[in-house]
Amino acid sequence: MKILLSAFACEPELGSEEGVGWNTAVETAKANEVWVLTRGFCQHSIDPYLARNPIPNLHFVYFEPFGWSEDWKGRQGLLTLHYYLWQIWAYFVARQLHKKVQFDLARHVTYVRYWNPSFLSLLPIPFVWGPVGGGESAPRSFWQDFRWRGKAYELLRDIARFCGEHDPFTRLTARRSAIALVTTEQSAERMRLMGGTAVQVCSEAALSQADIAALDALPLPPAKPIRFISVGRLLHWKAYHLAVKAFAAANLPDAEYWIFGNGPENQALQDLAASLGVSNTVKFWGRVPRPVVMESLGKSHVLVHPSLHDSGGWTCLEGMAAGRPILCLNLGGPNMQITSETGIKVNAQNPTQTVHDLAIAMEQLATDPKLRSQLGQGGKARIQAMFGWPVKRQFFEDLYQQLVESNV
Repeated sequence: MKILLSAFACEPELGSEEGVGWNTAVETAKANEVWVLTRGFCQHSIDPYLARNPIPNLHFVYFEPFGWSEDWKGRQGLLTLHYYLWQIWAYFVARQLHKKVQFDLARHVTYVRYWNPSFLSLLPIPFVWGPVGGGESAPRSFWQDFRWRGKAYELLRDIARFCGEHDPFTRLTARRSAIALVTTEQSAERMRLMGGTAVQVCSEAALSQADIAALDALPLPPAKPIRFISVGRLLHWKAYHLAVKAFAAANLPDAEYWIFGNGPENQALQDLAASLGVSNTVKFWGRVPRPVVMESLGKSHVLVHPSLHDSGGWTCLEGMAAGRPILCLNLGGPNMQITSETGIKVNAQNPTQTVHDLAIAMEQLATDPKLRSQLGQGGKARIQAMFGWPVKRQFFEDLYQQLVESNV
C-alpha cells in the first residue's frame, strides 16, 4: 500500500513523541511504500541517519510554515501556534502529493494530542487518527498540593482543551476519521463527545526489540538495600511528592529511593525530603545519559510512577521490560498498561489516601521478594505480547488492510 503519515515530531534514536513518529514510520515502511510529512527542523537528524541506514520504502517531505524552523522549546504558546499552522500547511502539501502518488490511506501520528485537528482528514481516502491522547486530568482533590504555577498550568490546559474540543476543524477531524485511536478511556469519552463514531483505545507507546533485549538483560540487584526508582521530568503533575511522602511514611529499613530527572519541582522535592527526614535515603540524581539510567534501573527493585495525567508512560514499559514491578496510580495511560500481573495500581481519591496506600504498597514490595519476581516476570511477558514495535506493526497492517478494502 501507499501510505501517507503526518508526523510533526519525528526523529531517530529518541523517545517520547519523536520516537513515536520515527518508529511508526520505520515499522510502516517494512511492508508499505511510505511518505512522511514532518518538520524541516527534523531533517538535520533524519537525513544523516538515513545516509548511514538507508530505508528504500521510506520518503520524507520536510516543510515549515513561513520557514519557521525552530525547536520552540520553552515557548509553549508559539509552539502551539506553529503546530496549528503546520497542520494547515500539511494539507496543501498532502493534496499535491496525493495527485502524484495516489495514496491508499493517510494517518496522523504526532503530536499525540486529540484537541488539535489534522487536515489530512479532508483527503478523499481513509484517515486514521492517532493514537492520540490528552483527555486525562489531575483529579481536583490533588490541586491542593500544587504551587500556584502548577494550578495555573492545569487551568490553562483545561482552557486549551475546551477551545480545541470546540474548534470546528477538530470536530470535523473526529467525524471524518475512519477510526480514531485514543490512548485512554478518558480520551475516548472526549473523542465521542466531539462526534467520533469509530473510537478505539490503543496505546501509542512501544519498545524496539533492541531495547527489549537490552532491558531484559539487566541483572537483578542484591537483596539489600531495597531500592525504588523513578525516572522523568520533575513536574507537578508527575506527583513525585506523593511518592516521597509515601517512602517516608513506609519507614523501611535499609531502603533507598532514587529519582532521576530535572524540572521546576526539583528544589521543592529536595526540601520536602529534608523536612520529612529522608534526605539521606531519597537521592536526586538530576538528568543523566540514558545508559546511566539503564544501569541504575538494573540496580533497583521497583519502578515508581505516580503521575496524575500521563497519556502513556514510557518509563513503565521500560520498567516492565527490565522485569521490575511497577507501582503507579490507577490513572491515565499507566492504568491501561499495568495489570495486577505486572505491578500495583493505587487508587487516587485524594493526596492523604494515595500517600497512605502507596506506603503500604512500598512496604509490601520491599518485604516480599517472591511477589517482586512474579510481577517482574509478568511485566516481561506483557511487553512481548503487547508493547513491542513488531506487535504494533502487525496491528496496524491488519487495520490498514481492513480500511482500504472497505473503501474499495
